Amino acid sequence: MSLTDDETEIRGLIDRWAKAVHAGDMEAVLADHADDIVMFDVPPPNEVRGLAAYRDTWPVFFEYQKRAVFEVVTLEVTAGSDVAFAHALLRCGTEEGFRRDPDSRLRLTLGLRKQDGRWTVAHEHHSFPLAID
Repeated sequence: MSLTDDETEIRGLIDRWAKAVHAGDMEAVLADHADDIVMFDVPPPNEVRGLAAYRDTWPVFFEYQKRAVFEVVTLEVTAGSDVAFAHALLRCGTEEGFRRDPDSRLRLTLGLRKQDGRWTVAHEHHSFPLAID
């Protein structure tokens, strides 16, 4: 199955974002996010609204990322003419953590909208599976 131009564009946006997260490049992390982004995150604050608040969540993670892995493993994108969603699994953790749990994956879900001919992330959700005994 071939990808549409929009799906290809969104895949590129997510790939650039993941590389920017790993590099600690704040401007590139923010580049394709809407001013009114809503994010649900793993560490508190679990709900973040607006680009300024989204920006404020990254410095602590960038410090952690200096000794960690952050890479897209799987990615699926579905795009309409002006809205799209994507979901992915990422390797996110330290090598020590992966020795304990090599299959650990961060789940990422994005909601995007096309504004002025360009895709922007309007919703971002990160989560790790929680084993319940």
